[in-house]
Amino acid sequence: MTTRYRIVRAGVEHVATIAPLFDAYRQFYQLPSDPERARKFLSERLSRGESTIFFALAEGETGWVAVGFTQLYPTFSSLSLKRQWILSDLFVTPQARKLGIGRALMERARHLAVETGAEGLILETAIDNQPAQALYEHLGWKRDEKFYRYALTF
Repeated sequence: MTTRYRIVRAGVEHVATIAPLFDAYRQFYQLPSDPERARKFLSERLSRGESTIFFALAEGETGWVAVGFTQLYPTFSSLSLKRQWILSDLFVTPQARKLGIGRALMERARHLAVETGAEGLILETAIDNQPAQALYEHLGWKRDEKFYRYALTF
C-alpha cells in the first residue's frame, strides 16, 4: 500500500464505498457483520444531514481504494453555549494503518470544527484501544478528568 491518499467528504452517492468500512469498524468492536444495515444506517444519516463523514482513498495497484473513514455528529454545549462535534467513529483498514491516514482523518475533523465555529471535538474510545489513544494524545487531545460517562441502554 502506498502513502499517497486523499480525504473526501462523503455524500449519499458514496455510501456503497464507505459501507464496507463501516461494517468492518463495527466488527472491530465485536459486533456481527451486517452489510445491509450498515449501508442503510449510513444512507439515512447522510440523506438527513445528521452526520458528516470523511473517508480516505489510497492509491493502490488497481486504482484508488477506500481505506478509512471518520463520522461526526453535531451537538451543542449548554455550558459553553457553542456547537461541538462528536467524533463518533474512526477506522482505518489494517493494511493502511501507520501511513498517516488516521491522523489525516482526525485533522480533517478538526478542520470541520474550526470552519463551523465549534468549541471543539469530543470522542470516546474503548479502554483497551491504546493505539487510538496514543494517536489522540499525540494530536493534542486530552482525556476528560472532570466528568464521568454514564449510559442507560435498552
